[in-house]
Amino acid sequence: MINKDQNPVGWAMLVSELEDAREHLSQLISEIQHDTEYEEANFRIDPGHVYAHLNRAWHRRDKAEDISEPEWVTASQFPHDLDPT
Repeated sequence: MINKDQNPVGWAMLVSELEDAREHLSQLISEIQHDTEYEEANFRIDPGHVYAHLNRAWHRRDKAEDISEPEWVTASQFPHDLDPT
């Protein structure tokens, strides 16, 4: 796994994805707790957004620089064995 001393750019991107995941998960929890009209349709989408950030962080863990566009697309996909619908 990369570290911030040897790979500051990659490290910053990895941490940014984790921070984004935390932010979106916190928003999701708040919405579920406070929005009495929060619908299941939203719940099918919102955790996927959190997952995309976590998945990109996972794929960035060994990357010293930014990931390529094809890598970003792959890293953002929902797992094929889980159906969000």
